[in-house]
Amino acid sequence: MPDFELEKTYSFPVAGIDEAGRGPWAGPVVAGAVVIKDQNLDDFLLAGLNDSKKLTAAKREALYERLFEAQEQGKLCIGIGQASVEEIDRYNILQATFMAMRRAYEALAEKPLAALVDGNRTPKDFPCACQTVVKGDGKSYSVAAASIVAKVYRDRLMADLAQQYPYYGFEKNAGYGTKLHIDGLKKYGVIAEHRKSYRPIKEFLLADAG
Repeated sequence: MPDFELEKTYSFPVAGIDEAGRGPWAGPVVAGAVVIKDQNLDDFLLAGLNDSKKLTAAKREALYERLFEAQEQGKLCIGIGQASVEEIDRYNILQATFMAMRRAYEALAEKPLAALVDGNRTPKDFPCACQTVVKGDGKSYSVAAASIVAKVYRDRLMADLAQQYPYYGFEKNAGYGTKLHIDGLKKYGVIAEHRKSYRPIKEFLLADAG
């Protein structure tokens, strides 16, 4: 379970940063940045914050709303950034992820001097010092909070996209390559929100061209 041990190694508030959406075949990649200024968070947050993948959708949604309530109370600060499908295809998913992380940091109302970044790759040209933390969303409350922010925000974006393109199951699969998504591709083809640099989408485009 996460705790504040990593945060306590700093003498000032730090941001936790995580992303959602590197693997899907469609939609943007989204990053969250969270600075917990007051570690006396309510029990619901302290008991619930964890790697977003280990939580139910309902629990993630509830924690997401509670995090924004804590921001209104001045206990923490949230930033969200994203990189588009076009940027993913142009620069590759790793560089697009770094873009989203920088944008999430820049969206913070209060920008800290350091960040705890989930994973083992330091974002390129980042505006502050970074400490990478493998599986950080299971170790640090700040990174866990960022994980939930990024995941829920992106899931909501994909659910909105499903209203426009109801054939791919985006509201259920968030753009991952499920059977429903594949069936939609076979019947309706590739749309603008598909990542055309990804091999499965390339294969559909080639098949259509043939």
